[in-house]
Amino acid sequence: MVESQEDPDMSDSVGGCIRPRTAVSEAEVEALVRGICFKTGPPRLLGVEVEWLVHELRAPRLPVSPERLQAVYTALRAVPLRSALTVEPGGQLELSSLPAASLTECVRSVSADLEAVRAVLREDGLALVGLGHDPWHPPRRYLRQPRYDAMESCLDRTGPGGRFMMCASASVQVCVDAGHEEPGPLGHVRRWWLAHHLGAVLLAAFANSPLSGGRPTGWRSTRQLRWTQIGAGRAGGPPLDSDPRGTWARHVLDAPVMCVRRDGGPWDVPEGLTLREWTRELVPRPPTREDLDYHLTTLFPPVRPRGHLELRMIDAQPGDDGWIVPLAVTAALFDDPEATETAYRAVKPLAERTLGLPAPHNPLYEDAARHALTDPELREAAVTCFTAALAALPRLGASTEVTDAVAAYRERYVLRGRCPADDLLDMPGGADRGPHGRETRS
Repeated sequence: MVESQEDPDMSDSVGGCIRPRTAVSEAEVEALVRGICFKTGPPRLLGVEVEWLVHELRAPRLPVSPERLQAVYTALRAVPLRSALTVEPGGQLELSSLPAASLTECVRSVSADLEAVRAVLREDGLALVGLGHDPWHPPRRYLRQPRYDAMESCLDRTGPGGRFMMCASASVQVCVDAGHEEPGPLGHVRRWWLAHHLGAVLLAAFANSPLSGGRPTGWRSTRQLRWTQIGAGRAGGPPLDSDPRGTWARHVLDAPVMCVRRDGGPWDVPEGLTLREWTRELVPRPPTREDLDYHLTTLFPPVRPRGHLELRMIDAQPGDDGWIVPLAVTAALFDDPEATETAYRAVKPLAERTLGLPAPHNPLYEDAARHALTDPELREAAVTCFTAALAALPRLGASTEVTDAVAAYRERYVLRGRCPADDLLDMPGGADRGPHGRETRS
């Protein structure tokens, strides 16, 4: 079952340091992780997390001052929303839906919340922009908290990609139930495998971040490039096998600890200390259950098991309602048995291109991020998957508007081997134009 969609991994909704309680051993950590990572049962619920860059409405190349962001975010706190509203380290805005019993419920709820948020932003001349990576502005941190100070220090060790990821990226994250305990198309082992391989197709089909610093980067999803740059220990997934609980538990234990929290002053940022080593060495203090819970929020694989499966590889989409298409396609391919089986057969040949390496640090994900649907095999798989999703959406009770949006996307992009990033690259003047083709002035 999908839990609450509020994601504490990079938001100012996270509270302060939790005082240490009872220490946990290595064996206890493994047992706890195995017990919470996959909550199995019939797929019933759906969720989405939509992140947005916040730009000037009429001159998006002008930076928005922290003071203006603070004022508008204070105003937004007073707006009644069903979704959880959080702010990312660079000032990006995120809405995280409640678990929804249907695609229609999820779309209606988040759409209403976004309409309310946009009305407040418009009053101050600001707008939500659907781009996976800021095309103009360098990363600039808006939130100043011990958590983000520690995160920045930790990620700086692997280069500048971490700051771009924290402060200049945005995504559409779709959350689906883990699936049945038993084998089969809707079983959790199959869905875990499918999420990783279908994830490469979704990454390619929805790539929407080809620019940085006003120039093409050579990647249609620069956002995915940034995630890859921060390293396999922090942003990589585990190997795929028939025991996802065990492999994820070992991955969690062997992942580097980002920080050790303190009640006052800067947090410790150990170098090279894994959680497994921390449970054995017990320094600078013994780890607790709260430290484990926090550690899980500092791991950013493309598919994260949080009881449900959180698919994190999709760039933020252009337009007010562009996020609905990846949500609808993913929901159809995971929750309709016929579409699920079609998607599984479509992506199975792609598995060889991973060379057995975990996502996203493998050739398949690299090709998806760099070439998107100009890659013939990814294009073929995407056409098959979108066609299956279109057939499944009416069976899931999707509205005509949602089905039409998916059909239009398939026609405009997928069948032509294109993605939104290609629109940006094709614009005359390239980076001197806004994300919707309007000329900008600095």
